[in-house]
Amino acid sequence: MARILVTNDDGIDSIGLRHLALALRPHGEVIVVAPEAEQSGASAAFGPLHLIRPEVHRRTIDGVDVAYAVSGPPALCVLFARLGVFGGLPDLVVAGINPGANVGRSVYHSGTVGAATTARNGGISGVAVSQEVADLGVEGQGWEELLAAQLWPTAASVASAVVGGLVADLPADPVVLNVNVPNLPLEEVKGWRQTEVGTIPPRALVSAHLEPKPGHDGSFRVVMEYGPPNPLPAHLDGGAVMDGYVSISWLSRMVDEHPAGSSPSGVERALDHLLGR
Repeated sequence: MARILVTNDDGIDSIGLRHLALALRPHGEVIVVAPEAEQSGASAAFGPLHLIRPEVHRRTIDGVDVAYAVSGPPALCVLFARLGVFGGLPDLVVAGINPGANVGRSVYHSGTVGAATTARNGGISGVAVSQEVADLGVEGQGWEELLAAQLWPTAASVASAVVGGLVADLPADPVVLNVNVPNLPLEEVKGWRQTEVGTIPPRALVSAHLEPKPGHDGSFRVVMEYGPPNPLPAHLDGGAVMDGYVSISWLSRMVDEHPAGSSPSGVERALDHLLGR
């Protein structure tokens, strides 16, 4: 039986986390290890361990035998699991369900994806599961109201299918799979597509400026402004989700890639000059 570590970047009290953990029970032993508070945007960071001095606390989640909250980001939860802090090593790490698609440029910054990549760094396959939030407001306006309309069972069903297929034949070389699900009833999801990671966000941050903070001399708030939604091609992760499809993207490792153009590059010539070779 596979041992499945479930984590997230929204904190252990997230409803999406609970839906995910319960949906994965048919596929193995599920243990939840998640941040004690929200850590969205943490990517694969561990945090300054000498300052945060992380702690672990037992928590109770109905239907899950073992659950812990960690005072740190999701990647740290995975690192501790890889070190055997919570017993036997996991066979698979699944992060989510994140409210909001992790597509395009957000893949670089997502704590959900960062948990999965941290798993792979330790030789364990990772799956990141996220769900579109329809009509997402700017700067979090109406966020709680929007989450009330989140159709968690759809993403949970997709995650269960993906994880079931993966644990049935775990690859020898660990992989990272980024799964993004439309916020639709399952019967209205059009299907699934294997997609490329896009470079255009569904909605871009177009400007930012400083606004003085009342009562604080020399202090400012950063006011951010977003542009209109961007139409995205269907072969990209964001485009597939916007079109009503589940997006499946296999994420590569960071690899060396020499820039196009003349060789040696300016950097290489500068180093040759410095080092006298």
